[in-house]
Amino acid sequence: MAIWALVVYLAVIVVGAVVLKRGIGESMVVAFVVLCVFGGKQFLSFLWLGIESALDQPVVFAALAFVFVGYLLGETGIISHQVNILNSLLGRFKGGPGYVATVASAGFGALTHSAAANAATIGSVTVPWMQKSNFKSSTAATVIAGNSGNGTVIPPSAAYLIVVGLATVQPNIDSGNTLLVMFVVAGYTVLWRLLCVYFFVRQGKAGKPDPASLMPMRQSWSQGWFTLLVYLGILIPLLLTMGPGPALFNSLFGEETGKALVKGIDILIWMPVLLGLIGLLVGRKQLPKSGKEWFGFVSKVAPRYKDIGATLVFSFAGSAVLLELGLDQQLQTAITSLHLPAILTTLIVVVVIVLVGGPLSATATAATIAGAAFAVLTAIGVDPALAVATIMVSISTADASPPGGPAIFIGSGIAQVDPGTTFKPLILYYVLPFIIFAVAIAMGVVPTPA
Repeated sequence: MAIWALVVYLAVIVVGAVVLKRGIGESMVVAFVVLCVFGGKQFLSFLWLGIESALDQPVVFAALAFVFVGYLLGETGIISHQVNILNSLLGRFKGGPGYVATVASAGFGALTHSAAANAATIGSVTVPWMQKSNFKSSTAATVIAGNSGNGTVIPPSAAYLIVVGLATVQPNIDSGNTLLVMFVVAGYTVLWRLLCVYFFVRQGKAGKPDPASLMPMRQSWSQGWFTLLVYLGILIPLLLTMGPGPALFNSLFGEETGKALVKGIDILIWMPVLLGLIGLLVGRKQLPKSGKEWFGFVSKVAPRYKDIGATLVFSFAGSAVLLELGLDQQLQTAITSLHLPAILTTLIVVVVIVLVGGPLSATATAATIAGAAFAVLTAIGVDPALAVATIMVSISTADASPPGGPAIFIGSGIAQVDPGTTFKPLILYYVLPFIIFAVAIAMGVVPTPA
């Protein structure tokens, strides 16, 4: 029943968002209610279970906080300064704005881990540059949507932390080695996205931007080097929990107290908090000065939560109900019972993750299906670290997957093109290649430290 519930759940979301043109948040709410119907007489208890589970998730706070952080970094000019530095380095090359968009999305993705915020913030700056450099508007939108997955695949994203924290995953992995493998794999995905831009440049004869629009490197660096300090918001929690921090705490406070202190540092909470605080400090000169200006500042970010907030809460609510229906066990049983060769089993797992990830957020996809996927992959002999990397690469296609990926509509809106014009290139260059890449990772074909 759980598998059929999943099929109906996904169908309702796609019909609502794509066919009926309703907001993705509204479609998620309706799909969640329909999903609870599969509980029969337990409808109300499933309804409560889902909402309670969603509101109890630290990652919901983190994801919503990252939306504000992304807005803050954009409004205070921090991202603009970093993009200017990248533009001084890469903008002089043919098709330079496309390369800048890709590298900038990786940097911004590492800060906010939000595909939608990534597409909106980087796209608003780089899409006009790409258009002025003879990129087709549809190609510019494709690049922005295709790059949005950087926010998911670069660790330690919220989706990554959910995956490695699952009860079926955590006891079976070496956290340090898995993190290293994930960084290497994320590097490969960024490299592929740069190759896609190279192909688009060759295919569409994109040119160089006007030299007069490029800031000299010395000037962009002197004006913006200090904005790189925001990356301390990522580095500090990582060093305290996965680097030398645990050993330092143990030596200062004793092993028992040291472990308790490390355990008390929730990266999902502290990353957005530190990024926000450092962002406020670094961008303080651009912050509102009066109460009226602060009201305007906050009112601009509020609409972003209308769809993003509903999507996050009800994707997690739907995930909780699906798990209660036994989806993870049923999927694991259904796939392993086929007794297929390892490569075909892996392909099925990857495709299922990609299909589920289309209408769901990356974090909800991780919570819904990653546990079952990890169990299946390791059961057929895939290295645990590689299994995590395979799952993360698969999940990262979510926002570039037509027809419902939010980043598609964001990028198309900025470029002012029909979202349908991006579907074919997104599938050909950003979805299918990453499906193949994910399978190759699991099979050990891709060089990694695992």
